Amino acid sequence: MSQIENVFNLVRARLQAEKIKLWEEPYYTEGIGSIEVVMEDLAQRYAQFLGIDVSNCMSALSELQDHALRKLAARREFSETGMATFKVRRIDNHSGTTTMLEIKCDLNSLGSELQAAIAAKLQLSNPEHVKCIACGKIVAPNATLGAQNLKNNQAVIVIIGGQGDNQNGDLYERLNKIKADVEAVVSSQNRMMEMEDQDGNPVFLPPEENRSLLMALGFCEKAKAAMRREDYEECLLLLLEGDEKFAACQSSFLESVDNFALLNLDIVWCYMCLKNVSHLPDAESRLAICERSFRRSYGESFERLYALKGRACPERALFMRLKLLQGIVLFHQNRRDEAFEKFEAASALLKELKVDEDKLLLLMEMGFDVAEARLALRSCSSSGGNIDQAVQFIQERKKKLSDARKESTLERKVHRRGREDGTDADWVNPRSVCTLVEMGFDTKLASLALQRTKNDVTKALDMLQKNSAELLAALPDKSVTPADESQMAALQQLGFDDVTIRAALECTGNDVEKSIEFLLQALQSEDKLKETLELATKLANDSGVDRPSTSSQAHNSSIIDVVLSKARDELESLKAYERFNSDINQTDQDHLDLPLIREEQLLCEYRRLLEQ
Repeated sequence: MSQIENVFNLVRARLQAEKIKLWEEPYYTEGIGSIEVVMEDLAQRYAQFLGIDVSNCMSALSELQDHALRKLAARREFSETGMATFKVRRIDNHSGTTTMLEIKCDLNSLGSELQAAIAAKLQLSNPEHVKCIACGKIVAPNATLGAQNLKNNQAVIVIIGGQGDNQNGDLYERLNKIKADVEAVVSSQNRMMEMEDQDGNPVFLPPEENRSLLMALGFCEKAKAAMRREDYEECLLLLLEGDEKFAACQSSFLESVDNFALLNLDIVWCYMCLKNVSHLPDAESRLAICERSFRRSYGESFERLYALKGRACPERALFMRLKLLQGIVLFHQNRRDEAFEKFEAASALLKELKVDEDKLLLLMEMGFDVAEARLALRSCSSSGGNIDQAVQFIQERKKKLSDARKESTLERKVHRRGREDGTDADWVNPRSVCTLVEMGFDTKLASLALQRTKNDVTKALDMLQKNSAELLAALPDKSVTPADESQMAALQQLGFDDVTIRAALECTGNDVEKSIEFLLQALQSEDKLKETLELATKLANDSGVDRPSTSSQAHNSSIIDVVLSKARDELESLKAYERFNSDINQTDQDHLDLPLIREEQLLCEYRRLLEQ
């Protein structure tokens, strides 16, 4: 933040305290304009009172007066014509430049019309490359501005995604590819993404909510990768995409985890890095959401977290960033005493979180990743960042994750089976199924009882004890349908082994599509998938010269077509996963690994401004 912005804050606060209206007499007269003598006297008085330069004070007063007059004019125009005025701030993170525009558009216009108006003003050929952010959301092109809660005199951030000067290529194209990749990975039959808590335990949700959350987390992971590159434009857009997906999840679940809190914290961090905190009230509300979530999860003073992990827990890095951002927002609201308290709290946390660079390098020389090394040293900071304890921390952490994943094998298997053809209405919680199975009940009976009782374990147990005969009768026929020999023969041509083919057909009741999905999932490698695809393509080409003349040939050809289609889809999903995973940090606590370099710079900068 510059000295000039600080002067603006001081002058604005003084005007509000004295209830001075610069757009009224004696400071402004309609038909004449600004009364310079009166404005100069005010500048002299304020400069002396605030201890600032007279010329800077006069510049601030003039600009504040001009801003107020423009706002009044826009209000009159909107009242008379219905034409809204938008204060557009175009951000270019890579060049470090900001452009301010005034755009007029009817609130009944679509978002795409606002994009087009901005593109025309900036002389851009493709309006689709204009990404507008208002009210903390990406403005949708196919809905009206009014329906998206945009108002007259609304502040709008604009990020241009098609200039080709992005260090990672065209931002617009990158975003579209990332969206497609996240969609493909989440939709894949190979279950490429699953949710875990921070200790490696699986998280289970109904299918539709599970899908929305996986999509949200996918966007958040790619946003973190962009943040590590300091590409805050891409990061912000991806986080807002994730925010939209989180909205499809039940609020009760979002309140029980910190992912949504972290998303809000990261969005405000992007605002800060894009030099936009002072312009967006959305920042304050998002930080409030984050703080409420932290207090709900960790206790009012984080006592539950400290009791569980000790006061040296790495989560303190998140609290440091939160306190810093809260202080910055308060500073821009000229609530200086409150800002000072937040900065003091952030400073104390920063001091605790400092790690010895020599010890960090030593751990990295031992083969540990920089993120896990830094987290370990911070977690052992109460002992002065002891190297032996840090190594022990990393090893124990890895063992804890491994053990949790092994212990949840059955739960994960039940969950995957439920995802194959289940809906939210008939979903059962795998953890509840396993609880009943451990009591000695059959897996299918337990699942049916939970389905009927909407996952109430107590009621399901009562049903199993009192109505087991009725539940047993309601189960589908358990007899195994023998594998269809003609389908066996057709699938053998495609290189699948006999045992796996028979298992696939018997498990699916000779359902061709499900059997092929079963077989493709069993391949478990891109090379084998490519071999199957090549063989299926060759068989399809061989039979394509002369169309099949017998029902058997037609049947085989149909199976080959299904394999081709599904193998191509799975191969694309694998490629999407490789692209998705290419820049993702594999450290399980990546969200806690904040180097805090930029945070320290901002803290020093704002504390200096407070002292002026």
